[in-house]
Amino acid sequence: MGFFSSLLGNAGAVSPEDLSEKYSQLLIDNEQIDIGFKLIRDTLIFTNKRLILVNVQGLTGKKTEYLSVAYKSISRFSIESAGTFDLDAELKIWISSENEPSIIQTFNKKVNVYDVQKVLAKYTL
Repeated sequence: MGFFSSLLGNAGAVSPEDLSEKYSQLLIDNEQIDIGFKLIRDTLIFTNKRLILVNVQGLTGKKTEYLSVAYKSISRFSIESAGTFDLDAELKIWISSENEPSIIQTFNKKVNVYDVQKVLAKYTL
């Protein structure tokens, strides 16, 4: 992922092995990371059991929030692919019966949003 893309807030793919090494303490028995994305300091992780959002807070980054979302609580999701003149693609996730999306994430063109959609579809449908 390029530095300029990071400054714009776009996420880039991170290998499951790197994520497993860094976030192994968050995983339960038989839980594996399928795909993950890094945004400047935050991380979005899709496992075979749930979605984990890692939100690094504060100037020093010592405080971190780990939000775990069970796939069964995701009521719907949408992806918007990057166009010819768009620099990014977008993922929106609705939790339970919320009217507005609870999670919105922007990805750079290097990320195949259809892979993200496949992981969500695999576990929510």
